Amino acid sequence: MPQKENIEKMFDAVAPTYDSLNHIMSLGVDKTWRRKAVREIATPGVEKVLDVACGTGDSTIAIARALPADGAVVGIDISDGMMALIAEKAAAKGVEGKISLRKEDGEATSFPDGAFDCVTCSFGIRNFEHKEKGLEEFRRVLREGGKVVILELSVPRNRFVRWIYDIYFMHILPWIGGAVSGVKSAYRYLPASVHNFPAPEVFMEMLSQAGFKDVRCRTFSLGLCRMFTGMKQA
Repeated sequence: MPQKENIEKMFDAVAPTYDSLNHIMSLGVDKTWRRKAVREIATPGVEKVLDVACGTGDSTIAIARALPADGAVVGIDISDGMMALIAEKAAAKGVEGKISLRKEDGEATSFPDGAFDCVTCSFGIRNFEHKEKGLEEFRRVLREGGKVVILELSVPRNRFVRWIYDIYFMHILPWIGGAVSGVKSAYRYLPASVHNFPAPEVFMEMLSQAGFKDVRCRTFSLGLCRMFTGMKQA
């Protein structure tokens, strides 16, 4: 699918049910993955964070809560429908003043060079039409020594786990997602996008080629999710 217009329309359409379906279909474990990413992001010296493909803001809000009082998060997304849900959620958590939102393309943002201490993207990089270009943009807007933290769904490598995963992800999940959201195509696209995402070692090489050093990968929940990190090279 990726063509930005198609992705934008799809996420606008599923926005009203996105949060509830996310938590139901992951059995809530997505919250654990986000907490681990936030611990990697909110480290000493990190005050300004760019959250790319911020969606409905679960990660954006969690980061804002973890940052120091003068910290700030800029959330960007190409879907107005997804971002429309963030303000109320942020207000409920008392962090609306630490979050600003802009409709931007993660492959070509309007931010100046070196504007952020950390760039993060949770469950969004697989939707990029040109992932290498996106990674290069992440590096550009990072300050020297800044960190990238990418959380993404993944395909398990254990054969038995993969068998169960494929039954659920390729057959059950699209049916549930389509029935609840009314947008069946979105929940057929989701498993296809995860299957098409580069293998961990390939994506790590892409990060290195984009100019990141100390590139690492952590695996969560038997390979259902992976977190990639790297530092901007001088």
